[in-house]
Amino acid sequence: MRLSARVDYALRAAAELAATDSRAVTAEHLATTQKIPRKFLENILLQLRRAGLVRSLRGAEGGYLLARPPAEISLADIIRGVDGPLANVRGERPEHLNYSGTALPLQRVWIALRASERAILETVTLADIASGELPVSVREIAEDPQAWLARPTG
Repeated sequence: MRLSARVDYALRAAAELAATDSRAVTAEHLATTQKIPRKFLENILLQLRRAGLVRSLRGAEGGYLLARPPAEISLADIIRGVDGPLANVRGERPEHLNYSGTALPLQRVWIALRASERAILETVTLADIASGELPVSVREIAEDPQAWLARPTG
Protein backbone atom coordinates (compact mmCIF):
# COMPACT_ATOMS: atom_id res chain seq x y z
CA MET A 1 0.00 0.00 0.00
CA ARG A 2 1.36 3.39 -0.95
CA LEU A 3 0.21 6.45 0.91
CA SER A 4 0.69 9.78 -0.81
CA ALA A 5 2.25 12.79 0.89
CA ARG A 6 -1.24 14.32 0.78
CA VAL A 7 -2.64 11.42 2.86
CA ASP A 8 0.30 11.49 5.28
CA TYR A 9 -0.10 15.24 5.81
CA ALA A 10 -3.90 14.97 6.13
CA LEU A 11 -3.61 12.26 8.78
CA ARG A 12 -0.99 14.21 10.72
CA ALA A 13 -3.00 17.45 10.61
CA ALA A 14 -6.21 15.64 11.61
CA ALA A 15 -4.41 13.94 14.52
CA GLU A 16 -3.17 17.34 15.64
CA LEU A 17 -6.73 18.70 15.49
CA ALA A 18 -7.95 15.71 17.50
CA ALA A 19 -5.49 16.55 20.26
CA THR A 20 -6.59 20.19 20.63
CA ASP A 21 -9.66 19.71 22.85
CA SER A 22 -12.09 21.21 20.31
CA ARG A 23 -10.20 24.49 19.99
CA ALA A 24 -9.80 26.02 16.56
CA VAL A 25 -6.23 25.73 15.28
CA THR A 26 -4.72 27.84 12.54
CA ALA A 27 -3.29 26.31 9.40
CA GLU A 28 -0.02 28.03 10.30
CA HIS A 29 0.09 26.22 13.65
CA LEU A 30 -0.69 22.86 12.04
CA ALA A 31 1.92 23.43 9.33
CA THR A 32 4.59 24.43 11.84
CA THR A 33 3.83 21.72 14.39
CA GLN A 34 3.71 18.90 11.84
CA LYS A 35 6.33 20.33 9.45
CA ILE A 36 3.91 20.41 6.50
CA PRO A 37 4.25 22.96 3.68
CA ARG A 38 1.55 25.54 4.47
CA LYS A 39 0.13 25.98 0.96
CA PHE A 40 -0.10 22.22 0.51
CA LEU A 41 -1.80 21.93 3.91
CA GLU A 42 -4.34 24.61 3.06
CA ASN A 43 -5.41 22.60 0.00
CA ILE A 44 -5.66 19.46 2.13
CA LEU A 45 -7.76 21.25 4.75
CA LEU A 46 -10.07 22.47 1.99
CA GLN A 47 -10.53 18.87 0.81
CA LEU A 48 -11.20 17.71 4.37
CA ARG A 49 -13.74 20.51 4.78
CA ARG A 50 -15.50 19.51 1.56
CA ALA A 51 -15.56 15.92 2.81
CA GLY A 52 -17.28 17.10 6.00
CA LEU A 53 -14.38 16.09 8.26
CA VAL A 54 -13.16 19.51 9.37
CA ARG A 55 -14.78 22.89 9.64
CA SER A 56 -13.30 26.33 9.63
CA LEU A 57 -14.00 29.37 11.76
CA ARG A 58 -13.23 32.93 10.74
CA GLY A 59 -12.06 35.75 12.94
CA ALA A 60 -9.49 36.32 15.65
CA GLU A 61 -10.29 32.98 17.28
CA GLY A 62 -10.58 31.30 13.89
CA GLY A 63 -8.92 28.29 12.45
CA TYR A 64 -9.80 24.65 11.83
CA LEU A 65 -11.37 22.01 13.99
CA LEU A 66 -12.83 18.58 13.48
CA ALA A 67 -16.43 18.49 12.29
CA ARG A 68 -17.18 15.45 14.48
CA PRO A 69 -15.71 14.03 17.68
CA PRO A 70 -12.32 12.37 17.07
CA ALA A 71 -13.73 8.98 18.12
CA GLU A 72 -16.15 9.20 15.18
CA ILE A 73 -13.53 9.84 12.49
CA SER A 74 -11.50 6.88 11.28
CA LEU A 75 -8.22 6.99 9.42
CA ALA A 76 -10.13 5.55 6.46
CA ASP A 77 -12.43 8.60 6.51
CA ILE A 78 -9.43 10.93 6.23
CA ILE A 79 -7.81 8.89 3.47
CA ARG A 80 -11.04 8.78 1.46
CA GLY A 81 -11.51 12.51 2.03
CA VAL A 82 -8.25 13.40 0.30
CA ASP A 83 -7.45 10.45 -1.98
CA GLY A 84 -10.74 8.69 -2.69
CA PRO A 85 -11.33 4.94 -2.31
CA LEU A 86 -8.90 2.91 -0.21
CA ALA A 87 -8.15 0.39 -2.93
CA ASN A 88 -8.31 0.85 -6.63
CA VAL A 89 -6.57 -0.60 -9.64
CA ARG A 90 -5.82 1.82 -12.44
CA GLY A 91 -8.41 4.17 -10.93
CA GLU A 92 -11.17 1.54 -10.73
CA ARG A 93 -12.71 -0.13 -7.72
CA PRO A 94 -11.83 -3.83 -7.49
CA GLU A 95 -15.44 -4.96 -7.85
CA HIS A 96 -15.66 -3.20 -11.23
CA LEU A 97 -12.64 -4.96 -12.75
CA ASN A 98 -13.14 -7.47 -15.51
CA TYR A 99 -10.35 -10.03 -15.61
CA SER A 100 -10.38 -13.25 -17.57
CA GLY A 101 -8.40 -16.45 -17.86
CA THR A 102 -5.53 -17.00 -15.48
CA ALA A 103 -5.79 -13.41 -14.17
CA LEU A 104 -9.35 -13.98 -12.89
CA PRO A 105 -8.27 -14.67 -9.25
CA LEU A 106 -6.57 -11.26 -9.07
CA GLN A 107 -9.92 -9.56 -8.53
CA ARG A 108 -10.48 -11.60 -5.35
CA VAL A 109 -6.98 -10.68 -4.18
CA TRP A 110 -7.76 -6.96 -4.63
CA ILE A 111 -11.08 -7.37 -2.81
CA ALA A 112 -9.29 -9.18 0.07
CA LEU A 113 -6.62 -6.48 0.17
CA ARG A 114 -9.26 -3.77 0.46
CA ALA A 115 -11.03 -5.71 3.24
CA SER A 116 -7.71 -6.02 5.11
CA GLU A 117 -7.05 -2.30 4.77
CA ARG A 118 -10.56 -1.57 6.03
CA ALA A 119 -10.07 -3.88 9.02
CA ILE A 120 -7.34 -1.57 10.26
CA LEU A 121 -8.08 1.86 8.81
CA GLU A 122 -11.79 1.84 9.71
CA THR A 123 -11.01 0.61 13.23
CA VAL A 124 -8.41 3.21 14.18
CA THR A 125 -9.89 6.63 14.96
CA LEU A 126 -8.34 10.04 15.41
CA ALA A 127 -9.07 9.69 19.13
CA ASP A 128 -6.91 6.55 19.16
CA ILE A 129 -4.05 8.40 17.48
CA ALA A 130 -4.37 11.46 19.72
CA SER A 131 -4.40 9.32 22.86
CA GLY A 132 -1.64 6.98 21.68
CA GLU A 133 -3.87 4.00 22.49
CA LEU A 134 -4.35 1.90 19.38
CA PRO A 135 -6.94 -0.90 19.26
CA VAL A 136 -5.65 -4.24 20.51
CA SER A 137 -5.99 -5.86 17.08
CA VAL A 138 -3.75 -3.21 15.53
CA ARG A 139 -1.22 -3.34 18.37
CA GLU A 140 -0.96 -7.12 18.04
CA ILE A 141 -0.20 -6.87 14.32
CA ALA A 142 2.35 -4.09 14.86
CA GLU A 143 4.05 -5.96 17.72
CA ASP A 144 4.89 -8.90 15.45
CA PRO A 145 8.62 -8.49 14.65
CA GLN A 146 7.95 -9.71 11.09
CA ALA A 147 5.71 -6.67 10.52
CA TRP A 148 8.74 -4.40 10.92
CA LEU A 149 10.92 -6.17 8.36
CA ALA A 150 11.20 -4.67 4.90
CA ARG A 151 10.99 -7.07 2.02
CA PRO A 152 13.38 -6.86 -0.95
CA THR A 153 11.93 -5.04 -3.94
CA GLY A 154 13.91 -6.56 -6.70
